[in-house]
Amino acid sequence: MMRKTSLVLLGAATGAALTVLATQPPTGLLWSTAKAASSDTYRQLNLFGDIFERVRSHYVEKPDDSKLVESAINGMLSGLDPHSSYMDPKSFRDMQVQTRGEFGGLGIEVTMEDGLVKVVAPIDDTPAAKAGVRANDVITHLDGEAVQGMTLNQAVEKMRGPVNTKINLKVMRKGAEKPLEIAITRDIIRVRSVRSRIEGQDVGYIRVTQFNEQTTEGLKKAIGDISAQIPADKLRGFVIDLRNNPGGLLDQAISVSDTFLDRGEIVSTRGRDPDETQRFNARPGDLTKGKPVIVLVNGGSASASEIVAGALQDHKRATLVGTRSFGKGSVQTIIPLGAGNGALRLTTARYYTPAGRSIQAKGIVPDIEVLQDVPDEVKSRAEMRGESSLRGHLKADGEEQAGSQSYVPPEAKDDKALNLALDLMRGTQVNAAFPPSGKAASVPN
Repeated sequence: MMRKTSLVLLGAATGAALTVLATQPPTGLLWSTAKAASSDTYRQLNLFGDIFERVRSHYVEKPDDSKLVESAINGMLSGLDPHSSYMDPKSFRDMQVQTRGEFGGLGIEVTMEDGLVKVVAPIDDTPAAKAGVRANDVITHLDGEAVQGMTLNQAVEKMRGPVNTKINLKVMRKGAEKPLEIAITRDIIRVRSVRSRIEGQDVGYIRVTQFNEQTTEGLKKAIGDISAQIPADKLRGFVIDLRNNPGGLLDQAISVSDTFLDRGEIVSTRGRDPDETQRFNARPGDLTKGKPVIVLVNGGSASASEIVAGALQDHKRATLVGTRSFGKGSVQTIIPLGAGNGALRLTTARYYTPAGRSIQAKGIVPDIEVLQDVPDEVKSRAEMRGESSLRGHLKADGEEQAGSQSYVPPEAKDDKALNLALDLMRGTQVNAAFPPSGKAASVPN
């Protein structure tokens, strides 16, 4: 059996390794059928080899052999489903950085503006913040090399690097007479996938932007910080915002769900082989100590986000507010292909909520639907396409659903879903879906 890594997402080498099974060949019709199928497969592989050689020999310009093979591999995988793909070595490294949630770097959030790198904000307690980098600074040079002409990814890659190495930034700042020279020593930067705040001194708000290796730790810290600032008799509950969260690691979706559950199944995964069915269960210990929970979802909530939302909804641990989620109900496994060969991202299973629901190409329907008021200038971007609109997607069990609204207002005062959640927590609005058990919520007066 091919050995897989434990890295499972909720996101080839030219020489293939073959597994030889030490079994006796079947006899009779089955063996004949197997030989016929094998013969047909080898005939098609010979056809591929023939086409490959003809392209190499006769194409108008001399092609790159490695690119031809990589394109063929990508074509094969893209024909399976939208989430299976080949990652070249660089893409594989980038994916590892993303899922690990930490890297050697400076600690600034950046964007590209007029061909230059603009600082959105320095991250607290990072080398960039300590060196005096400010929001709206414009970076023109990196180690003496002009940023103009680089892509944003190229600039970001140049700013990242080994811990304790230095980089010199030339920065233009509004109000400064001349460009500033800032030397920064790289350090470990942890991606903040969890942000939190207190709403009105009585409700904890926690936003989860992705599921990387830092997410559960960040969630637990956020709950601890909120609980320390609001006395237990004043804390009405928690609003968990999963809107526009594209997903990430399966194990993090499981542990995030477990944070709110004392017992029961969180999710099950089912592959082609029934023996590979896996069930993941919660362990005792609800970190919120039973406080009410409302989860915000929308058309951009996908994959790992849907696992969390589905688990808490099925267990009646939380009320879901917003719009129907994206509908990505498949699991991808990352299979490294050896040094210098990248990795295979392959769809290996579907996942099911505790109640046995597959959300593939359907999404999770919130308990309370809330549509936002969308400004005219962003209406064309406010509707997510959804899994069901992706070409070659795995088919749903039953009727498929289209995408739904994904717009989140930039100002909290305009956020209808968030404001409804806060009103429900405080009892100023009432809905039969909250609390989800149908019983009166135990909240302070």
